[in-house]
Amino acid sequence: MADPAEDPRAPRVPCPACRRETVYSSRNPWRPFCSERCRRVDLGAWASEHYRVASPIPPDGDADEPAR
Repeated sequence: MADPAEDPRAPRVPCPACRRETVYSSRNPWRPFCSERCRRVDLGAWASEHYRVASPIPPDGDADEPAR
C-alpha cells in the first residue's frame, strides 16, 4: 500500500488521539487517526466509558412517566 501522505491534495488534520498531523484521505486506512494504535486507544476510551454522549436532563417528576 502506498504511503497515505503521498497525496498532496488531501487535507491534513490533527489525529484525535495524539494530535499529530495526519492525512485525511481514503488512502489512510485509520482516518481520522494517524495509526492503528491511536484508533485502538480511542476505541478503548469509548469502551471504558471515558467518553460519554450527553443526554438531556429529565424534567422533575417521575422518570417513568411519559411526557405529555
